[in-house]
Amino acid sequence: MLERLFKLSENQTTVRRELLAGLTTFVTMAYIIVVNPRILAEAGMPIEGVLFATCLSAAVATLMMGVVANYPIALAPGMSLNAYFTYSIVLGRGVPWTTALGIVFLSGVLFLVLTLTRIREQIVNGIPDCLKLSTAAGIGLFIAFIGLRSAKLVVAQPSTLVGLGSFADPQVQMATLGLAFTAILMARRVAGSILIGVLATTVAGVLRGLGRWPTHFVALPHPSGTFLKLDLAGALRLGLMEILLTFFFVDLFDNVGTLVGVCEQGKFMQEGKLPRAGRALLADATGTLFGSLTGTSTVTSYIESAAGVAAGARTGLGNVLIAALFLAALFLSPVVAAIPGYATAPVLVLVGALMCQSVARVRWDDFSEAFPAFLTVAATPLTFSVATGLSLGLIGYTVVKLGTGKRREISPLVWILTLLFILRYGYLAIR
Repeated sequence: MLERLFKLSENQTTVRRELLAGLTTFVTMAYIIVVNPRILAEAGMPIEGVLFATCLSAAVATLMMGVVANYPIALAPGMSLNAYFTYSIVLGRGVPWTTALGIVFLSGVLFLVLTLTRIREQIVNGIPDCLKLSTAAGIGLFIAFIGLRSAKLVVAQPSTLVGLGSFADPQVQMATLGLAFTAILMARRVAGSILIGVLATTVAGVLRGLGRWPTHFVALPHPSGTFLKLDLAGALRLGLMEILLTFFFVDLFDNVGTLVGVCEQGKFMQEGKLPRAGRALLADATGTLFGSLTGTSTVTSYIESAAGVAAGARTGLGNVLIAALFLAALFLSPVVAAIPGYATAPVLVLVGALMCQSVARVRWDDFSEAFPAFLTVAATPLTFSVATGLSLGLIGYTVVKLGTGKRREISPLVWILTLLFILRYGYLAIR
């Protein structure tokens, strides 16, 4: 059955190799079980419910990727998208988290429809590479800034807007040590370095009296706090098309970029194209729908899957084990609740650093490419909005290309989005 389903012989692999590679991938991305509930808790969501949603949506999407698409790529709620959900939508705009979940659901429906009609792949081709790459880097700086602020390493200063926090604060000390320790582990390519860093920082903090041990380590799942709490009517009343588009494009770039990167490493690409791309894209659409219904932000492919590919994964068999481990993690809510903010804040900084790698591929020698890329990267953290960064980058791209006689490089999709964003800013100016 396994041979027929996963084509092990054709891919020159074995059950043992695939399962060990799947375990490797899970260990490298297991930090999301801890970090995602902590981030969404800042939006007012119950930790137990978010933990349930995180594990269930990750299990469903990962299993679908493995069984339907037969790729060794795991999925879970995206780190950039959970930060956008919490800090831009809920805290930044004052949108209730139930309404924000409704927007995530609508974006999931949009993902599903556009994937089934193959329009999603065409949209990827219509967005300029410089904006795809700079959007990822801008989000990286955005969530890194959030991490530094959560760690109290960056604080508000009336004269300079921001400044360095006080190292006399024990929590700042622990966050700094956790950041340094985890960065060293990552630089040494230690498997599961982020999870090890979070747990080590938590234990060190408890020993210093900055936290408490959990009274118990295992508990039954409590999904009721977030399960089916999404407010679709509220999402439709808000009419926040900009937020919906931002969810769509950020997930689109993130997911496709991860798929291409991991599949290039595993040599799954054929003549520059990804076989069964439609099936692979269905996995994150399904995961996002499950996530919004159970109580978490958008689900996407994880670049940590590259660790499993490096360990020998060539089929989706290891995804079955990863999904099972995510389901087992449903019972760990007491441990997650005991992890303090200073232990998870460094994760945002480090993930931000990883996301900034993409900006190196921007054509900086061509100013018509460099300027919109720079505008996107700079505006995203400085305006505290992924949507604003993306919209200004699109407008800047169209204006510069048009002004330099490179009109043919502007795709119809970019023309449409530029017009929509200009109309939006015009409406805000006269309102």
